[in-house]
Amino acid sequence: MASKTLLVLRHAKSAWDTGEVDLRRPLAERGMRDGVAAGEALADYDIDVVLCSEATRARQTWERAVVGGAACEDVRYTDTIYGAWPADVVDLIRELPDDVVTVLVIGHEPTMSELVLELAEPSDLTDRIAEKYPTAGLAVLGYDGAWHDLDEGAATLDRFLVPRG
Repeated sequence: MASKTLLVLRHAKSAWDTGEVDLRRPLAERGMRDGVAAGEALADYDIDVVLCSEATRARQTWERAVVGGAACEDVRYTDTIYGAWPADVVDLIRELPDDVVTVLVIGHEPTMSELVLELAEPSDLTDRIAEKYPTAGLAVLGYDGAWHDLDEGAATLDRFLVPRG
């Protein structure tokens, strides 16, 4: 089985005083810049599928990441990720076919950090994530197995970065 990569990105910094409901809050100016920086980091990966929250700030994070160089032809916006439990996101990933090698999930806290901490073996990097998973934080997990077998502690956290623009 080919080694797989799971990229877990928290949306970039959102604006608060917009008068919008939470689901529709857009990115702040800093979030717009950080989204591009996240895209520069994501440009190093050949992403097969993007699973993105339907929230405006998550969608805009992906749009800005594309400006920074991220690319993927199969982008799936889903309301499952907004307000999800980590198990809900794992269920989405488990549905992917095994020819999908690299998956990017774009979502929200606390789900993104809990997802990484559930899937990854404990390490110094997981300790950092447990302490804080900032906006535009990007976790890179390696996984050797079929997506439908993805389970607790089955992945390794290879990198954790916080791109800033």
